[in-house]
Amino acid sequence: MGKPGTGTETVLAEVLAGVVRKEAIPLDSHFFDDLGANSLVMAHFCARVRKRDDLPSVSMRDVYGNPTIRSLAAALADTDEPSAPAVAEPPPPGSTARYLLCGLLQFLVFAVYCALAGIVTGRGYEWVSGGSGVAQVYLRSAIFGGAVFIGVCTVPVVAKWVLVGRWKETEFPVWSLAYVRFWTVKALLHANPMILFAGNPLYVLYLRALGARIGKGVTILSHSVPVCTDLLTVGDGTVIRKDSFFLCYQAHAGRIRTGRVTLGSGVYVGEKTVLDIGTVMGDGAQLGHSSALYDEARVPAGGRAHGSPAVATDVDYVRVPAADCSTARRFGYGLVALVQMVLVYVPLALGGTYMVLTVVPALDHLLDPNKKDLDSARFYGEALGLSLVAFVAFVVLGFASVSLLPRLLRPLLRPDRVYPLYGFHYSVQRAVARLTNLKFFTWLCGDSSYIVGCLKAIGYDLGEVEQTGSNFGTEVQHETPYLASVGSGTMVADGLSIVNADFSSTSFRLSRASIGPRNFLGNNIAYPSGGRTGDNCLLATKVMVPLDGEVREGVGLLGSPCFEIPRSVERDSRFDHLREGDELKRRLTLKNRANLRSMGLYLFVRWLHWFALTVLGFAAVDLYGGEGIGGGLLIGASLMLGLGFTAGYYVLVERLVGGFRPLEPKLCSIYDPYFWWHERLWKVPDHYIQVFNGTPFKNLIWRLLGVRMGRRVFDDGAYITERTLTAIGDDCTLSAHTKVQSHSQEDGTFKSELITIGNGCTLGVGALVHYGVSMGDGAVLAADSFLMKGEEMPALSRWGGNPAVAQRGAVVHMTP
Repeated sequence: MGKPGTGTETVLAEVLAGVVRKEAIPLDSHFFDDLGANSLVMAHFCARVRKRDDLPSVSMRDVYGNPTIRSLAAALADTDEPSAPAVAEPPPPGSTARYLLCGLLQFLVFAVYCALAGIVTGRGYEWVSGGSGVAQVYLRSAIFGGAVFIGVCTVPVVAKWVLVGRWKETEFPVWSLAYVRFWTVKALLHANPMILFAGNPLYVLYLRALGARIGKGVTILSHSVPVCTDLLTVGDGTVIRKDSFFLCYQAHAGRIRTGRVTLGSGVYVGEKTVLDIGTVMGDGAQLGHSSALYDEARVPAGGRAHGSPAVATDVDYVRVPAADCSTARRFGYGLVALVQMVLVYVPLALGGTYMVLTVVPALDHLLDPNKKDLDSARFYGEALGLSLVAFVAFVVLGFASVSLLPRLLRPLLRPDRVYPLYGFHYSVQRAVARLTNLKFFTWLCGDSSYIVGCLKAIGYDLGEVEQTGSNFGTEVQHETPYLASVGSGTMVADGLSIVNADFSSTSFRLSRASIGPRNFLGNNIAYPSGGRTGDNCLLATKVMVPLDGEVREGVGLLGSPCFEIPRSVERDSRFDHLREGDELKRRLTLKNRANLRSMGLYLFVRWLHWFALTVLGFAAVDLYGGEGIGGGLLIGASLMLGLGFTAGYYVLVERLVGGFRPLEPKLCSIYDPYFWWHERLWKVPDHYIQVFNGTPFKNLIWRLLGVRMGRRVFDDGAYITERTLTAIGDDCTLSAHTKVQSHSQEDGTFKSELITIGNGCTLGVGALVHYGVSMGDGAVLAADSFLMKGEEMPALSRWGGNPAVAQRGAVVHMTP
């Protein structure tokens, strides 16, 4: 018999007994091993404890670190009296009239842009098609294409200086005229081909033209465009890795706050990081991968930090020596890239399109302005045939390019060898990364047995595969597939980024990244070369994979910085009988058939969309007839109609696949037919939704897809996985790159539950909200936070971190 409990122990035991529905809880019983609890159950326990005035606040980190009532009570007793939880200010009431007016102005801006694009395209095509011979067509294509490229890149710069001038630290409400100016500049930047030059010195020059103060020898690999560029300062020799966010603005409680991001000289910013407004990193400072600096946080000169929110560390994240990379080398690389774009890629695209349209007889008939036979069956039959041939060619040639062409480049790069940036080897590395990261094929094959063959064809080392039918999700990326190893029996959810290249501001090095056997990896994980995990690990969603310490095996890792949790719990094993022997073979066969139907649907839906846009495009060109501005406006109208059709088409497809009925909370095996149907919903393309970021039109699309969306919600780039299992209140603020995910899949077990977000809530940049979560009115979740399954945020509370906990005081800073 254990020792009698103290008052705190007794009350904690009573609360837990109510959650797990037991009469009594032994004080020394292990929450997970003895009681069979899981993270969702313990999240409910923490929520009930926080509602008790006679108990101290408890977080999931406390529960995992002290997995018995006795040890938990002792840990809470040893903790200093915490300061009062930070309280968010109630958001101001929204204005429906201002919301609608803003949407109208945004529509007009988009309409003007499309009209100008149509006029320029029409006139330019006329001029290019007037050339005689291949040489003249090429020359005209180069001149026209180069002019358009320079014009499209220049428009955001001009718009920024005309509409805004120099960005200053300020704030203004969303849906206001100030916001319309902000959104216009932001939209033009995101529709800018210069984003393709991230990792190129030209991109740094472009940010300088927008007002950013950037020193010499800076390398920026992230495609995330800072909007308020005048507030960005980057010192000499700094490197910013891909998938990092430094927007220089913050959306909070219905307002846009602009603020500075200041990086000193020689700073390192790792992959999948967030730099909030007001953050400062001194000279030589480092921020590790999967980390965040919250507003006003500072890393001192020479300091190293990681985690969300960031804390001090001794880990050195700069793991590649410097190399000789002169200014002349950078200038030459940028110049060559610009020449290639203007003299090769653009002329081939324009001139090649023209040559195809004039050589193929069927196309000549389709585009003949004198026939205008839009009501004939022949017009649509030829459009159907053309779209089908083009789509099949894209799939076949695309997969050949992804799987074969990069292999020809593979011998040119040696692992563990240091190469200077902006040279031949750097160009080869970028080519391999771009070719092998084409998302179409992983989206097609992901969540099925066929993803294994797809990744092997690309170049992954998967060893002796233990087929589960869901070895990988639909989103997998890497620096090179030829140095990516995944052990047998490992299952990976969506959002895995294998970081098998190290970069400094002057050099890079490729190294093998190896994920051990029998692992499970959750969502949105960056796995670097040298990750200290081995066999049979659970890597939770958004975990920061450690680069120091002993190799972890047989444990789970959660959080950033990470800490150990149980590898598995009782709930995870209840369907194990379906994963063994003849039953597994039978279920896997049925799952493969269901997945093949889903893949077929994916291809058919994509092709049908191609066909519709082909008809629309040829009809616009057919009706154009060289009628000058009027014809150009017709082409512009077809661009708008194409976007509207795309949205309506994919909304209808998704609702048809879902049977026009809402999803229901579910706990089942991945070998259950329900899960196969749920997977089919994930195959419906939805990238079009992000085009509507920051506009009222996105809320309309979410509602059409089944989200219970409140009024005047500001969505700056959120993604909602299960639409009909999500409820969002009025006047909420959803920041860029946030994710609301109503499901989880761990070791063959699928779980989904409703997410409820109250009125006036704010989700910070890169935050992830897991299933079963409830956020009270006015609650605020900080940037890059992971709000775990089943958590309950009280009204007006401020939470942050990975995993998220209640913040103390006004702002969370890095621990020096």
